[in-house]
Amino acid sequence: MSATPTTSTGVRPPGDGALGAAISSAPRPARPSALSACLTFGWRGMLKIKHVPEQLLDVTVTPVLFLLMFTYLFGGAIAGSTGEYLHFILPGILVMSVLFTTVYSGVTLNTDVTKGVVDRFRSLPIWRPAPLVGAVLGDSVRYLVAGTVVVVLGLALGFRPEGGVPGVVAAMLLVTVFAFGLAWVFTTVGLLMRAPNAVMNAGFMALFPITFLSNVFVEPETLPGWLEAFVDANPISHLVTASRGLMEGSANAGDIGFALGTAALLTAVFAPLTTHLYRSRA
Repeated sequence: MSATPTTSTGVRPPGDGALGAAISSAPRPARPSALSACLTFGWRGMLKIKHVPEQLLDVTVTPVLFLLMFTYLFGGAIAGSTGEYLHFILPGILVMSVLFTTVYSGVTLNTDVTKGVVDRFRSLPIWRPAPLVGAVLGDSVRYLVAGTVVVVLGLALGFRPEGGVPGVVAAMLLVTVFAFGLAWVFTTVGLLMRAPNAVMNAGFMALFPITFLSNVFVEPETLPGWLEAFVDANPISHLVTASRGLMEGSANAGDIGFALGTAALLTAVFAPLTTHLYRSRA
């Protein structure tokens, strides 16, 4: 007859075995830092791309189509030659391609909410906004991929920026920072809408007008006076102008500061709003 006490079900109490000893003697794991949690969720976004590489179609195929179509369909009519128009439009296509990608930050968050994944995140002993911040940081890699595709294709077509590699890198970083701020707008939309398709439709409906009503494709001076005033005040126009200046080696500090200030303002307003909605509604 065993001397070890058992329960009525015949199961040995956990404290009497090796498992119980391990549980009682093992130190409590340290709580992950906010930075560690954010980087982990950013890596989660990278793993999703690894397992479903089709997610990169929007940042690889779409920029190629935009650059080729607008350069060769409208370049001769607008600028007199496709080569000259390529130097004008490439920074604009860079901005447009990256900003369109920010919509998917809201789509991804809404998908996690509707599928119940967020409920698991909220039960973890981590910094509460870590899934949000990590997801937006992970999406920044997508922005860099989209920008790299545009620049590489432009170089293959004959684009030769006078600002050289430093100017191109600076322009890509500026656009990525702006996209980081804009992504918080769409994470807010992602928590307000009830379906991923609704987030995508709302995002593109908002981005298409403000992107096309900018100086991405034509000089504002060629537009009607009332429309020129709107284009000149459009933050995307300032971002495109700053990107062109960096690539051409003649950047204006005012345009760069305006773009960075807009990104900071968007982050300051919509990041706390997203966090509040995440805590109260997710």
